[in-house]
Amino acid sequence: MEDFQKVKKIDTHTHHNSESTALTEAAIEANFHLLTVSVDVPDYPSLEEQIRLALLQKGENPDAIDFLATISLENWADPDWAEKEIARIEKAFEQGALGIKIWKNIGMTYKDEKGDFIMADHPRLEQIYGFVEAQGKTLMAHLGEPRNCWLPLEEMTVNNDRSYFARHPEYHMYLHPEYPNYEEQLAARDRLLEKFPDLRFVGAHLGSLEWSVDELAKRLDRYPNLAVDLAARMGHVQFQSQKDRERVRDFMIRYQDRLIYGTDLEISEEVDPKKVKSSAMAAWQKDWKYLVSAEWMETGDVNGRFQGLQLPRSVVDKIYFHNAVKWFSIDS
Repeated sequence: MEDFQKVKKIDTHTHHNSESTALTEAAIEANFHLLTVSVDVPDYPSLEEQIRLALLQKGENPDAIDFLATISLENWADPDWAEKEIARIEKAFEQGALGIKIWKNIGMTYKDEKGDFIMADHPRLEQIYGFVEAQGKTLMAHLGEPRNCWLPLEEMTVNNDRSYFARHPEYHMYLHPEYPNYEEQLAARDRLLEKFPDLRFVGAHLGSLEWSVDELAKRLDRYPNLAVDLAARMGHVQFQSQKDRERVRDFMIRYQDRLIYGTDLEISEEVDPKKVKSSAMAAWQKDWKYLVSAEWMETGDVNGRFQGLQLPRSVVDKIYFHNAVKWFSIDS
């Protein structure tokens, strides 16, 4: 635990929807470099505003933060939609973006001219993926949701999922059986990976395979261009380690080159900067404790106690730093 402050770390999944630099300042204090991720979320600022805020953060603390851009499917019906979106992300790349993120509204919100859901492997998206690959950039993808999303609230395995889907019934797929199911979401993502084997791909939130390290291992074995981040899914890992700690620990060691630390921390205009700093520090230290120590812990996400994984230092360094540098081409 005493190494937390000393070790260089990267949090590859944050959202800075504010001009406040409080989260970046907290990162500097904790020896973190941040990646702020633009995303097409309905209650987030416009995509242009998210880039402006990312550039503002980068301008204030150039050595402490980088950013990802994104695309919009809002004008999907336009014949030149792909060309306009490529122009958007090309400009972002020129401004310093390390890649783009696509979100779960692909597969869960947008529909094509036939009324079918636009899935991750839709042919019109291939121009986007091809451009990102040709530019040597990274595609981060939040596709689908935790498998809990297709269960009733009382059957979900972790409390943060139960809370999130209670607040967002529009994304609770148990309530929407007419939408593509869990298996269809993953199958579309897998076909994307097969089509673009040289595209550097980071599956956000453990690639929506958070419920089983064994199932995630199968995908990592099958797709060498796939890495996954831990953002907002540490509770799922802890739930599994509560049942079988050695299985989870062995998985983390075996796939140490493919796991990337992230949190999904965000800051908006309405929050208190002091609270942002204290909550960020608490979240970072809690995750660090779980991964580096063998202490028994409790969190709000998981019911009951579980033991830390006490991973080897070399593995911790990869998860927290070296893998992020490799998969996002972060200037270390």
